[in-house]
Amino acid sequence: MSKELDYLSRKVARGHLSRRDFLGRAAALGVTTVFANSLLSSAALAEGPVKGGTLKAGMQGGASTDSMDPATWQSQVPYKFGRQWGEQLVEIQADGTLNPKLATEWGSTPDAKVWTFKIRKGVQFHNGKDMTADDVVATMERHSDANSKSGALGVMKGIDSVKKDGDTVVFTLKEANADLPFLMDDYHLMIQPNGGKDKPTAGIGTGPYKVVKDEPGVRHIGEKFANYWDGDKRGHAAQIEIIVINDATARTSALQSGQVHMINRVEPKIVDLVKRVPGVTIQNVAGKGHYVFIAHCNTAPFDNNDLRLALKYAMNREDMVQKILRGYGSVGNDFPINKAYPLFSDDIEQRAYDPDKAAFHFKKSGHDGAVLLRTSDVAFPGAIDAAQLYQQSAAKAGIKIEIKREPGDGYWSEVWNKQPFSTSYWGGRPTQDQMYSTAYLSTADWNDTRFFNEKFDKTLIAARAELDTGKRKQMYRDMSVTVRDEGGVIVPMFNDFIDATSAKVGGWVKDGNQEMSGGYALSRCWLNA
Repeated sequence: MSKELDYLSRKVARGHLSRRDFLGRAAALGVTTVFANSLLSSAALAEGPVKGGTLKAGMQGGASTDSMDPATWQSQVPYKFGRQWGEQLVEIQADGTLNPKLATEWGSTPDAKVWTFKIRKGVQFHNGKDMTADDVVATMERHSDANSKSGALGVMKGIDSVKKDGDTVVFTLKEANADLPFLMDDYHLMIQPNGGKDKPTAGIGTGPYKVVKDEPGVRHIGEKFANYWDGDKRGHAAQIEIIVINDATARTSALQSGQVHMINRVEPKIVDLVKRVPGVTIQNVAGKGHYVFIAHCNTAPFDNNDLRLALKYAMNREDMVQKILRGYGSVGNDFPINKAYPLFSDDIEQRAYDPDKAAFHFKKSGHDGAVLLRTSDVAFPGAIDAAQLYQQSAAKAGIKIEIKREPGDGYWSEVWNKQPFSTSYWGGRPTQDQMYSTAYLSTADWNDTRFFNEKFDKTLIAARAELDTGKRKQMYRDMSVTVRDEGGVIVPMFNDFIDATSAKVGGWVKDGNQEMSGGYALSRCWLNA
């Protein structure tokens, strides 16, 4: 039986047998669908990449306000397209290890305060210019400038200087940071000619695809860059295309009809239905992504911690995970870290739904009247339903949640990080330091809860310099408890990333760092012959 299935799986990989026929034969032999799909994945990898064709993705997370400037990327489409045309110094692999990209090696002084990155030679930008250490320095300088409004500004705040030394770049830190190489994977830090100082929106990078069409909110097309330095491993299709399809039903239909070959953000409530579609495979993986309800700690009435605690106790997390995630995720605890992080503390008391405590803190806050929550379909899959569930659980505590449904186009530019109470999502970050530095450090541009806590900031900076793992873990535990009890974020759940692919797609890698195979699906995958 095993020999027969192995033979048939290779026929599928070569395009000589349909996936549906293979699964039917496997079922007849008593083999589970999960195991049969694993055989297909192994066979596709064994056959190796197939070159050519146009690989298409239908994606949620695109808007007419999107920009090609990496500093501004906030949602999935610009970020995922950016991963194809741009590259950073390093790349975090699916197993959490670091892989050299535009830096070939790196190291630090014993105190982790000075880091040196050796820059790869023979790499060319899409405009024909050779990439050098000068471009790396300029990129870091631009993202360190508060005027750039870079999403990496929180990370760059800890760097005192970046200088060129021959073909190396030297980072001198204000405080020691053992995680610095991981921070260089931040997707805003795409290396651009002269750092993007001249024209940050040009979309010129060193990645496997060069930009040939950029229609924000509609579609983005990349063409294989002939002089790409790592062409044997990435960029197998001749062309890639992202079609912006923010509607979940339309996205699924596009995959089923063959209009696209892969989609992101399959809603958990339809996963079982999609699994039954011939020639379609669900690609789900657990990771650090989480869905959030964010309140601005410096804006009334959310500047009152009793009101924030009331809103936290009014959230039924277990109900939310069951009804919104349908098992594709886990319960959150009002801070952005879970067991996917190496230094996670699993002994922090889980906050439970408690209408009585919610009512107590709501009364103590002195607030009278409804609380306005803004949400949208693009905030996260099931965000509207989640807001309504929250409205129901809060009502049992005597708290009235008023829901305002916002349009998807413009949500990330006009609502998120601007309106005082809204739904959102985070894909997580490689390390706890980066997650906290990006979204909770007082000076971070993406501090979307307006959480300004001097003690937290000092502990975060001290943790970077602490090389004793045990002490560092305790520091992160203390920070988690502070955010949980004093912050403006409600984290009801950590989500699986749920994507789907057609039978024509080979080379998919399960990568919990982000959706769409860590963001690299379009350059990792290929179209089977």
